[in-house]
Amino acid sequence: MNKKLYNLMNWPKIEEIIYSECDDPHAILGPHGVGNQTLVQAYFPEAVDASVVFNESGETFKMNLADDDGYFAVLLPMPEKDVPSYHYNVRGRDGAVMIRGEAYRYAPLIDREDTDRFRNGIHYTIYEKLGAHPITLNGIKGTYFAVWAPSAMRVSVVGDFNGWDGRMHQMRRLWDSGIFEIFIPDAAVGDNYKFELKLKTGLTYLKADPYCNASQLRPDTASVITELDDFNWEDSDFLTKREAFQKGNAPVSVYEVYLGSFTAPEEGESYANYRKIADRLIPYVKEMGYTHVELMPVMEHPLDASWGYQVIGYYAPTSRYGSPKDFMYFVNELHKAGIGVILDWVPAHFPRDNQGLSNFDGTCLYEHLDPRQSYHPHWGTLIYNYGRPEVSNYLIANALFWVEKFHADGIRMDAVASMLYLDYGKGDGEWVANMYGGNENLEAIEMIKHLNSMMKKRNPGVLTIAEESTAYPMITGEPEDGGLGFDLKWNMGFMNDYLGYIRYDPYFRSHHHGELTFSMIYAYSERFMLVFSHDEVVHGKATLLEKMPGTTEQKFANLRLTYAYMMTHPGKKLLFMGQELGESDEWNEGRLVEWELSSSPEHEGLARLVSDLNGIYRSNPELYILDDSPEGFEWINHISANECTLTFVRKGKGEDEILLVAANFSGIPREFNIGVPAAGKYKEIFNSDDEKYGGSGRVNSRVKRSKAVEWDDRPDSVTVRLAPLSLSILKYMPFTVEEIKKEEGKK
Repeated sequence: MNKKLYNLMNWPKIEEIIYSECDDPHAILGPHGVGNQTLVQAYFPEAVDASVVFNESGETFKMNLADDDGYFAVLLPMPEKDVPSYHYNVRGRDGAVMIRGEAYRYAPLIDREDTDRFRNGIHYTIYEKLGAHPITLNGIKGTYFAVWAPSAMRVSVVGDFNGWDGRMHQMRRLWDSGIFEIFIPDAAVGDNYKFELKLKTGLTYLKADPYCNASQLRPDTASVITELDDFNWEDSDFLTKREAFQKGNAPVSVYEVYLGSFTAPEEGESYANYRKIADRLIPYVKEMGYTHVELMPVMEHPLDASWGYQVIGYYAPTSRYGSPKDFMYFVNELHKAGIGVILDWVPAHFPRDNQGLSNFDGTCLYEHLDPRQSYHPHWGTLIYNYGRPEVSNYLIANALFWVEKFHADGIRMDAVASMLYLDYGKGDGEWVANMYGGNENLEAIEMIKHLNSMMKKRNPGVLTIAEESTAYPMITGEPEDGGLGFDLKWNMGFMNDYLGYIRYDPYFRSHHHGELTFSMIYAYSERFMLVFSHDEVVHGKATLLEKMPGTTEQKFANLRLTYAYMMTHPGKKLLFMGQELGESDEWNEGRLVEWELSSSPEHEGLARLVSDLNGIYRSNPELYILDDSPEGFEWINHISANECTLTFVRKGKGEDEILLVAANFSGIPREFNIGVPAAGKYKEIFNSDDEKYGGSGRVNSRVKRSKAVEWDDRPDSVTVRLAPLSLSILKYMPFTVEEIKKEEGKK
């Protein structure tokens, strides 16, 4: 090495590079102008020879070996601005020659505005900056990487493209933002990668990318470079109409699905692909009359038995079912079929797996330092530090990501109660009070409000839904009024009370009548969704069918009655897959839906009942148009506890839009008078005891004409007969002028 070149070398900085302790490698590596010449430096660990090769001309400049560990330098006879694009030819000790792109001649793609917005928790597309993004810079194809790790001394990208050697691609720290970044020409779509972090203590370890868009199939844990922006979406018509389709008092009936056990995989595969699932799911959902599907978490997770609720890759669809584009196909095809897609989302906690977010940069970056604030005893997981703006930004941007990149129509937030209360699932001494001495998690509450506000602002047609099991007020209230801003709340009270009631033998139900009717006392305190979800058919709780008392025949009658009551009760609807078939075996992630049951008449009849109920729900505005208003519901008789009967009315906006509902929860047949809200004819449009559903056929086949017989404090009434454990829906039709004249003539 000549003396001039030697004197230009910054040896202390070179030592930082060689010892992999540099957080500003761009300051020394790559091309740097020296008067009318350009000094190019590169580090290729353990290489013995390297040259700079201009890409277009092929002109080659042999580099000097400045350090035996593989540090090279050369002076190019031209100013930096005139240096064309180039690569390196590198020969290793084994004689093999590798081509390496130049990673250290590019300006950051993240600016101070980005980092300031991120620091303040308001960078709603931070996923476009952090993570791995295949791009072309100055005509060079490669991948741009960025990660937030403020306490790391050094961060590198390691992967298939550099032999997983953390010395190769050390990243640049961007001022005081805590973000490290680099553009690597050699990194291509499909390559596996991780971040290697080195702490001041010398500890060096690997982490998966928190913002990665694809991951290896478990048990492998690397992130995978992928492209999200070249999918050809064909759902613009659906998205244009989405707000009218699902917001406000639109009919919403949801089929909850675990993708891993909905349909069988191809031979030799563990799971079916998103595309195959879509092709099987779409005709079934259309046949059954659902408006939406809700997917148990599709975000990447390490443990099958968590069903996706212990997320480790928040920005990546799980590779169990295919690629991100396969999932885009899934959503696209459902939208083309007119079916909405709701995604379960888990911002309440995250697993402790070493490759994930826990202790990410050697500190509790995403979680709290104090275990009383960071540890979740129910699930053995970690709780987010919602008060750190970059962490809340990570979550808020993630919810927006699934809507804006994957066209999700709704986000159902899991375990909201565990986020709202600092003492959730904890005993004395196991939690820390807030600044006011209370148990509310003020930071989590603020994050939820922020998220819901931004979702409405950026994506006004999208639903946000809370799974919240307490009486926390104004879950669906507007944030400006002190509410949390959700569109809907799962009605856990209805579910618990109803399932508690229906488990009793009909002989004893009269003593528990209040459990059946209590839900209407608070029905308009929130905007509710009624749910019989996967949570009710696992872990020893039995399936819905097996919760029902009595003989097999009575179990089915009870279940038909249950579905009919849910469909006529105010609130949106959700049913977990397989329950429409009347499965007897409790659900677990290792078995498929028992589709073979549909060959049995009683199971097929139950599925037909669910399909017909969905059709009746969607085609009769009385069941949804005033869902959030007391004017849409009226009890006729809810006090006949000894008889175990209920009668009520569902109303639409028009005077003639009336549905009369009569339910018999007793074990004996009933024939009784019902006071009606208006004189006229009442035609039965549904009866859960119909033979086509597996019932006995005790229906009201003839139109009921009201008579001027006072009943239930109403001047007119009809007489209806009901089989044991059955429900009837009768549609009101006013008397015609001729019929009124005929009746008056009789008088």
